[in-house]
Amino acid sequence: MHLPDLNIAKDRTSKENKYIELNENYKKVFNGQKYFLRTYGCQMNVHDSEAIRSYLETLGYVNTEVIEEANLVVLNTCAIRENARDKVVGFLGKCKYLKKNRDDFKIVLAGCMCEQPDFIESVQKNHKYVDLVIGTHNIHELPKLLLELNQKQTIEVYSNSDEVIEGMNFKRDSKVTAWVNIMYGCDKFCTYCIVPYTRGRERSRKLDSILEEVRHLKMNGYKEVTLLGQNVNAYGRDIGESFANLLEQVALTGMERIRFVTSHPWNFTDEMIDIIAKYDNIMPYIHLPLQSGSNEILKKMNRRYTKEEYLELFNKMKERIPNVAITTDIIVGFPNETEEDFLDTLEVVEKCEYDGAYTFIFSPREGTPAAKMKDEVSMEEKEERLQRLNEVVNKYSNKNNQKLLNKVVDVLILGESEKDNTKVYGYTDTMKLVNVIGGKELIGNIVKVKITDAKSFSLDGEYVEEKVAI
Repeated sequence: MHLPDLNIAKDRTSKENKYIELNENYKKVFNGQKYFLRTYGCQMNVHDSEAIRSYLETLGYVNTEVIEEANLVVLNTCAIRENARDKVVGFLGKCKYLKKNRDDFKIVLAGCMCEQPDFIESVQKNHKYVDLVIGTHNIHELPKLLLELNQKQTIEVYSNSDEVIEGMNFKRDSKVTAWVNIMYGCDKFCTYCIVPYTRGRERSRKLDSILEEVRHLKMNGYKEVTLLGQNVNAYGRDIGESFANLLEQVALTGMERIRFVTSHPWNFTDEMIDIIAKYDNIMPYIHLPLQSGSNEILKKMNRRYTKEEYLELFNKMKERIPNVAITTDIIVGFPNETEEDFLDTLEVVEKCEYDGAYTFIFSPREGTPAAKMKDEVSMEEKEERLQRLNEVVNKYSNKNNQKLLNKVVDVLILGESEKDNTKVYGYTDTMKLVNVIGGKELIGNIVKVKITDAKSFSLDGEYVEEKVAI
């Protein structure tokens, strides 16, 4: 049994890339049994779930969306905010009820929450019916651990990883777009953030392995890849590479659309900006977290930049990348945030006129420095600030979307609309959601769409059939 330790999670003692292959003896062992998988959290968790699906289906499991039919339930958890934890614990109650009268019903917990010692203590004390707990560093051990399950609860959570796993397989959610991990972990240690503890220190994949994965996706008909990491623009610092070079090499593969998330302003270089501007297949969309517009709060957050430095970077992007759209993350109610601090944040939002923003009330995470900070700001005041912030954010989201009204734009169509079977949906190059009047035959293609209506969070449009010259 391995239990998590946040102190060990801070360290990385060596650098090693490890290639893995699934043991042939594992294949089809659970042939015909069904699994139910639920994912919480960020894009990294979504991509991890694609690996989990691949392992389970190689073992012979068949996916079901009906939990009552399942022999195995896997919850891939998130540790960023308390409400994510509440959702997992609430859902575990349902799992416990289903397991009560079934010997063939197994429960697995995976993901970031499992890297937190207090959560593991709770699982051992209050959720003894959970069969297996694994962390973020050893997903590749899932087949082995499932085969070794017995009546005793198994906890295998490694607090840090010196390995970078290459050669993983994924059962991807889409046949059009794909996530491609380029690195793992983060070294920034923002005072509010649990990621360096749950995901470990920064570890980069090899450039050749990434390019091989992108070329394989292109060969199999994928139109878009998103390069994925907790801080993508720190890629390569541990292996003598740079994200700017990786971005250019991926562009040269000819993949039609390339995106990346998430960036930290502190590592965003002029060279990166120039590469984005140079290649048409690198989409003009950047997610650039602000978190706060107050220099005092930014310092307490350990964000390593000032409001002025952030605005300088933002303006460079706007000036040098044609048609760029920029979105952000903002936290309100950080411990002892004053009204003046909050107004500084609103001032930055007014200056930047973001295309969109993910906004949150500060949620203390046990084990982080910010969780120990004394906080005199009431929840009522925090909620009121969040509402004021969202009003400004939505105003500019709508304003930027209105600019596209009656224009014809390129949209990559991803699937059928869930609410209207006469429509499909997709995204512009600037990552704006468009609901399009059109048939299923458009799925997987980049098509011309005339925008007919613009709202704060989405666009409506109609397919414009391209005329072929005779």
